[in-house]
This record gives sequence, C-alpha cells and structure tokens, in this order.
Amino acid sequence: MSQTPAVEVANLTHRYATRTALENVSFSVAAGEIFGLLGPNGGGKTTLFRILSTLLLPSQGEARVFGDDVTRRPLAVRRRLGVVFQSPSLDRKLTAAENLRHQGHLYGLRGKELSQRTRELLARLGLADRADEAVEKLSGGLRRRVELAKGLLHRPDLLLLDEPSRGLDAGARRDLRAHLSRLREAEGVTVLLTTHLLDEAEGCDRLAILDRGRLVAEGTPRGLKKTIGGDVVVLETQEPERLRAQIQERFGGHPTVLDGRVRFERPQGHRVITELVEAFPGQIQAVTLSKPTLEDVFIQKTGHRFWEEEQAEPTR
Repeated sequence: MSQTPAVEVANLTHRYATRTALENVSFSVAAGEIFGLLGPNGGGKTTLFRILSTLLLPSQGEARVFGDDVTRRPLAVRRRLGVVFQSPSLDRKLTAAENLRHQGHLYGLRGKELSQRTRELLARLGLADRADEAVEKLSGGLRRRVELAKGLLHRPDLLLLDEPSRGLDAGARRDLRAHLSRLREAEGVTVLLTTHLLDEAEGCDRLAILDRGRLVAEGTPRGLKKTIGGDVVVLETQEPERLRAQIQERFGGHPTVLDGRVRFERPQGHRVITELVEAFPGQIQAVTLSKPTLEDVFIQKTGHRFWEEEQAEPTR
C-alpha cells in the first residue's frame, strides 16, 4: 500500500474580490520531502500557504494534509502542523529558551518533557550556548533558528515555512538550508516552504513554480533545468526583433526577445556562437553563454523574467 502524501492539492482556486490569486492548482508532496513553492510576489504562494495552514478557506478545490481536508477537518490538520510565518513571532525580551517554554505551554507540554524537548532542539539547531540570551541580542539568522525550534517543539509531521530566508544574508541562508536537511533526517518531518529566492529553491527535493496564481512547472530542480534542452545563449544587438527573425529563419528553433536581447536555447551552445557572429556581421555587440538556471525555466514557461514580476506585483 502506498504511503499517504503529506500534502495533496487538487484543483485549488482562490479569489480576492475580482482578483484570482490561485487558479486550478494541483500537486502533491511526499512524506519526508523538502518541497518548495517558488514564485515572484503575486504568484500565489502565500495564499496557498495560508490555505494549507488553515488560516484561509479556498474558493474552490481541495487541500489535504496527511489525508485530512483543511476545510472539513482543520483541527486535525493543525495538530500535525508546525508553522513558521514570514513575520517574526518571537518575544524579543525573552530568552530563546523562554520563548520555547511559552510555546510548549500552548501545546500542553509541561515539566520534564518540555525542558528536555527545549534542550534537544536548541542543541540540534546550534543554539545550546545561546539558550539564556535575550532574543533581541541574537542575529537574524539565529532568531530564525529559534523560530524553527518553536515550530518543531510539538513534533509536527509537516513544517510549513513562509519565506524562511527573508532578510538573511547568503551565509545565513546556507546555514538555514543545512539545518533544514538535518532536521528532516533527525525529526522525520516533511518541509514545505515558500520562497522567491532561486538559490533557496535549489536546495529543495522538488519544486512547484507558481506565476500569477497558476502552476507553471513542477519537478526536481535538476529535472526542471533539463527541460531547457541545452545552453542559454543571449545576444545584445541594436535591432533585436530583426536579429530574432533572422536567427529563426537560418537556424530554426524559437528565439525570443527579452529585455531588448535575443535569447534562445541550444545544445552545445558554444558551437553556434561563431556561426552566429559570422552569419550576421556587425549586428551582434555581445554574447552570453550560460547553463540553464531555474530562472531560465521560469522564462521558458511564462515568457517573462522572474524579477520583473517580483518588483511589479503586490505580495499575496
């Protein structure tokens, strides 16, 4: 018998007045995975996070956590959830240990059991020597670890993280990723996180990429990049539309114009660069050749850049 998925989302749709934040989204998360919802602000990932954490009822469709429907059985779902919100939830005047102690009381933990669990998590997250230090004196990365400890205190089966690396520098983000991997192994917890950071998404086992409320791609980071089908070649030119048409006529494929540059994918792209320069003398000012990234996947699926949406859309 197959194991019940940690998360099942089927034809999920949600509307805010006249705006559709999610449209017919479906995917599943296997137990034990680190699964990422990747998308720019306005893509729908925070709305989906709120639905899975039982804070928001969907307009249509279904979402289940370990078989329990988030709409019909929200209390059963909440018992299995640990949630770390984007906004800080720590009492800055209390110590790390005191924050965990008060969190434990909310879940009915007391005495020796709570003290042992608090010590265990602080040690596991590299906070044992900072347990009695006021949170306001901790760095942003250390505070995020205390937030993680709070979310894990009651031994949830699913840990939901909304933009866990927001506000952290690159080193702190790498540190957080390493802790999540170790926690998955030690706690047996499934992790679902939302992110708009491409490097954070690379550390997930699998991803669902959202744009304007729609699921545009799903798979492992490596598998998604393989769908590009080759290297990415970007050409700078004075007349991008003219060059795009000429390349399509002579070399085939589906070149596009993005940000005033001609862009296309080609296996062993380095071999075509000399041919391009010779075929269109004087038209090409610069050439960039790169291996596919998750942003290239996003561009291929949506026709626009990831960061354009990040800057243009409000957070939802």
